[in-house]
Amino acid sequence: MNSRMYERYNKDVVPALTKRFNYPNSMAVPRVKKVTVNIGLGEASQNVKLLDVAAQELGLIAGQKPVITRAKKSIANFKIRKGMPIGCMVTLRGERMYEFLDRLANIVLPRLRDFKGLAPNSFDGRGNYTLGLKDQLVFPEIDYTRVDKIKGMNVTITTTARSDEEGRELLKLLGVPFRVQG
Repeated sequence: MNSRMYERYNKDVVPALTKRFNYPNSMAVPRVKKVTVNIGLGEASQNVKLLDVAAQELGLIAGQKPVITRAKKSIANFKIRKGMPIGCMVTLRGERMYEFLDRLANIVLPRLRDFKGLAPNSFDGRGNYTLGLKDQLVFPEIDYTRVDKIKGMNVTITTTARSDEEGRELLKLLGVPFRVQG
């Protein structure tokens, strides 16, 4: 593995976190386990072609073929039956994960309109962070002349941190821009 972010993790983040939280060894230092990118398309129940386009775009963004997700149960109000395709997702690990995080932190997030930093309180209590993006056009891989419908996506960064504070510190040291409190 030779991605910029992975080298930064080993050179800068591990010593800094060890010093801050007094970890007994380098294996106790929290690390990013996986990044999950998810596009939910409820409208795909009426128009299946939307899902193909979304899957293709997600594949461009992540560099990996997405999995089509299906409804777990039927919901009459949304005209959804159990087993209907309603979205797509990609789970990134290893080198692709670090490359994606690098692009997210340094290219995509600064391109967002009126971006002042990510909310520092969107952690789940176990050091995992979830953020939502309103459109896919902020990714440079997407050709905006071909986009017919703007689709939002959720990005979940799963870490081995035991607390939100450790997870926040890990992501901050990796270069993820958080909003300054106050």
